[in-house]
Amino acid sequence: MMKINWNDSRIHYCGRMEKDPECDGIRWAFAASSAYLRFRGSEISIRISAKSEWWNTYLGVIIDGVQSRIKISVDEASADEYILARDLDPDMIHELLVFKRMDTANLITIKGFELNDDSQVLDANTSNTLLAKELGIGSGKKIEFFGDSVSCGEVSEAVLYTGKEDPVHNGEYSNSWYSYAWYTARKLHAQIHDTSQGGIALLNNTGWYHEPNYDGMESFYDKCQPNKNLAALTSWDFTSWTPQAVVVAIGQNDSHPDDYMRADYNCKKAVKWRSAYADFLKKLLNIYKETQIICATTILNHDPSWDKAIDDAIETVCSDRLHHFLYSKNGCGTPGHIRISEADEMSDELSAYIDRII
Repeated sequence: MMKINWNDSRIHYCGRMEKDPECDGIRWAFAASSAYLRFRGSEISIRISAKSEWWNTYLGVIIDGVQSRIKISVDEASADEYILARDLDPDMIHELLVFKRMDTANLITIKGFELNDDSQVLDANTSNTLLAKELGIGSGKKIEFFGDSVSCGEVSEAVLYTGKEDPVHNGEYSNSWYSYAWYTARKLHAQIHDTSQGGIALLNNTGWYHEPNYDGMESFYDKCQPNKNLAALTSWDFTSWTPQAVVVAIGQNDSHPDDYMRADYNCKKAVKWRSAYADFLKKLLNIYKETQIICATTILNHDPSWDKAIDDAIETVCSDRLHHFLYSKNGCGTPGHIRISEADEMSDELSAYIDRII
């Protein structure tokens, strides 16, 4: 069998990722982290090690336009091999995209791929296929999302619950490919960094992420490995990847456990949040000197006071690179997570807006 190491230059990677400090492989923490390959051959497998904090762990796979998922073992002591495709036409050039379907509920380390001995691996970094264009390969366009579960595509595949509360699940319905964030990036032919996390709010000690010792975006945004319960935290080098647009989609989970913005817009907590949101925007403006920053929430039901708070925070910063975007169904579209059709509609609106300002 032909072994392709994880660091083979013919593989195209996208997402915040790093060499796993514990083993020989590249570690994925964030949703929509991906590896794209092109090859001739009849079969391809992948070697993975993984660990999980909650839910089952699934890897997303698209081979020649057909999508599937693979359930991954979370025995971090070993690397397991998974067949991604077999009985392929050996003379045809095949396209493979493997990607992280879920947020930092799990960590996945890609150790390499294995093909038949007579296979041929092509350079995916020079590909100009439709999929390659959608992935932003060669376009120079880059977009980043600082968001929550909606930006990760959590429970997006539960299409029978469109417009309804979420069903009981164990992670099987979560798919970043169908998030409004990755939809938006594909429509713009842009690479994506989906620096988002289910349940996260802006401030520590609020939201849902790592309840009851909540971690907020303020201590999450600058990490490459941000889950303190799975591995040592690591920092991200912002100089290594600069987007033309950043979407800050925070404000949905900030009302838990106390919806103080709705209860009293001028209370101490509300004033503190608006100040902290403005400070977060200033940090991003300083990190990304020419990037357009779009502030938003989503169509998931929430009190409009949070969108007003975003408006007021933006006004205090006074930058022509800051924008506030509202969806046509902002805050009133659904009581549950965003399903595939809803994410597609959201991305139509958002991608058209971003296309006008970058």
